[in-house]
Amino acid sequence: METKEIILKLRTKNGLSQDELAEKIYVTRQAVSRWENGETIPNTETLKLLSKLFDVSINTLLGSPRELICQCCGMPLEDSVTSREKDGVFNEDYCKWCYADGEYMYSNMNDLIDVCVKNMVSEEHSETEVRSYLKATLPKLDYWNRYKELGGNEAFEEFKKILIDEINALNIEGMPKLEKLNALVGSYINLEYRLPNGKMVKYLDDNATYLGNQLECIFGGDRCFGIAANMEFILVCTYEANGENPELVIYKKR
Repeated sequence: METKEIILKLRTKNGLSQDELAEKIYVTRQAVSRWENGETIPNTETLKLLSKLFDVSINTLLGSPRELICQCCGMPLEDSVTSREKDGVFNEDYCKWCYADGEYMYSNMNDLIDVCVKNMVSEEHSETEVRSYLKATLPKLDYWNRYKELGGNEAFEEFKKILIDEINALNIEGMPKLEKLNALVGSYINLEYRLPNGKMVKYLDDNATYLGNQLECIFGGDRCFGIAANMEFILVCTYEANGENPELVIYKKR
């Protein structure tokens, strides 16, 4: 099922007119109409609002283009077991047992393996086989790779604070102070920019996860600031609704 059909189905299931849906997520009725006609799809921030309103993941809204697995334990993810942030927004990187109420539940891989073994051992798979499988699989997942790079959750939170300070220190005109960085999937924020020579280029990896946010310009207007960063670079851009007409403000190696 395509995004246009999913939004229409969820809207009608919840008894909302296009005007009523538009009012709840701060867009125009024309925007909703364009989504349902397949002309455009909602931007990242609007997808978050739709996700929270309809209680489905962004991946579901987009027609489940990705086969999600928990990046901590490897469990296949459906909406019913996908984790949430403290404000109720889905976190599509983890299951609700590995990440709950905005906190990671495991900092020791062996503790996680002990829990998983209890639920995975069966007549077909012995404890030895399950442990061997998990010890080979878990280190490849993003969560444990991040721990290896940063030394644990405390170090990761400290890294985010450092990134926020670096971004705010750029003093970009019109951009408000950045307070928070969220995990964002590359495919949702990988906009295409026009270079001075006329060529179009993308700077992000669709399959990677970045730290970023969207901020309203302090001067008002139709353009927002978009931020994406990782251990290697900081990218700041501006764009109109639905990510249209993006312009690169800065791409800075760290």
